[in-house]
Amino acid sequence: MVKLNVTMLRYLSREDFRVLTAVEMGMKNHEIVPMSLISQIASLKHGGSHKVLKELVKNKLLQYENNRSGTGYRLNYSGYDYLALKALAARDIVYSVGNQIGVGKESDVYIVANEEGTQYAMKLHRLGRTSFRKIKEKRDYHKNRNTASWLYLSRIAAAKEYAFMKALYDHDYPVPKPIDFNRHCLIMELMDAYPLYQVNNLKDPTSVYSECMNLIVTLAEMGFVHCDFNEFNLLIKSDDKVMVIDFPQMVSVSHTNAAMYFDRDVECIREFFKKRYGFESDSYPTFKDMQKLENLDVELSASGFIKKSRHEKNNEHENDIEDEFEQVVSSLRCHTINDDVIEESGDEDEENNSEEARSEEEEEEESDTNSECSNDESNNSNEDIENDNKKFRPYRDTKKHVKTVETEEDKVTIVKSKKAYTEADVRERVKKSLSKTQKNNHRRKVKRGEAGLATKEKAENRMIIKDMW
Repeated sequence: MVKLNVTMLRYLSREDFRVLTAVEMGMKNHEIVPMSLISQIASLKHGGSHKVLKELVKNKLLQYENNRSGTGYRLNYSGYDYLALKALAARDIVYSVGNQIGVGKESDVYIVANEEGTQYAMKLHRLGRTSFRKIKEKRDYHKNRNTASWLYLSRIAAAKEYAFMKALYDHDYPVPKPIDFNRHCLIMELMDAYPLYQVNNLKDPTSVYSECMNLIVTLAEMGFVHCDFNEFNLLIKSDDKVMVIDFPQMVSVSHTNAAMYFDRDVECIREFFKKRYGFESDSYPTFKDMQKLENLDVELSASGFIKKSRHEKNNEHENDIEDEFEQVVSSLRCHTINDDVIEESGDEDEENNSEEARSEEEEEEESDTNSECSNDESNNSNEDIENDNKKFRPYRDTKKHVKTVETEEDKVTIVKSKKAYTEADVRERVKKSLSKTQKNNHRRKVKRGEAGLATKEKAENRMIIKDMW
């Protein structure tokens, strides 16, 4: 069992937290984070990550691994606690940590206070204990991922519980007021109440029993089933008012097993009141009689409703894409048809105009040649005819003329398609080139730091060997 020990928190430096954060970031894609990746992410000067890692392993905030899967470091729950407390302390929410007030199969509860002395309850999710390791099979925290670390699942559980408590508290449901959360740590209001299993006598068991059943019904009307509604998750105030805690396992009423979970919650309360207080009642709610009045499970994406809503959204998205595609295709078709008609009509007009111009030129040429021939037929020679043909070009090829027109149009379109670079485009190109050079320089520095670490390790090994001899 992991116990929270915050004595070392005040002595950790900025470099220590940078290395812890680097290991946390590396564990997103690595089960065991190698030394080279930690030094690259932390980017400490002169290869300082090696010394910091030794101290963190010594204080049991990190765990060193050397097995078949690789050699490196792994973040444990103690280091994860320090990262969460550091973030909450920076937000002026947690200033001091007190005693432990609760232990569960998947969490620990402590008393904390801010700088003004206001006390809160701090819940640390610790999934992966040997008493409750089938959570990956029973809950959809990791969803489509094949593997997920216990730290990651604990973080998801804390985020889910904070979201559920915030929504229920805003709808006047009797839950502690949520204050803040970070990673796997949840800060909530400290209630002046006792767990129901610690209360041996009640002033009016009938009213408490009816209130518990009303809370189950109200929760179902909002769209949720608690799934763990029992004496361990119910708090009793001095005026016999009931408060509900522990929400990460809640599911939607649309869940396939929602009816079974609902009936199990009702049966737990009935059995407890029968054994502890000798109270038994024939009136109890059933899942068939429930009516959903609000859609909080849809807003918070509770378990059981996620797959259905995603499937519907994907179908709607695909239909929208198909409609847009058809509209674009139809518009392109109309555009191409109109362009073809315009081009054909334009070509016909050009051909007609060219033919008329040719007929006029030919008539003029014929009249000129006839007049010349009539005036002076004897002076016409082959050289004059060749000169006249070169000058007036009576035998022009229509196909060549069309080709020249097309090539000129193509040239115009090509010139229009060229992009004129603005000042903003030039700046973006310069930024990209500068970022590439900076990345290359950073890689060179990292390589130099790794080389320095390697030589340092060799020197340490030599000293150890000398000491041994």
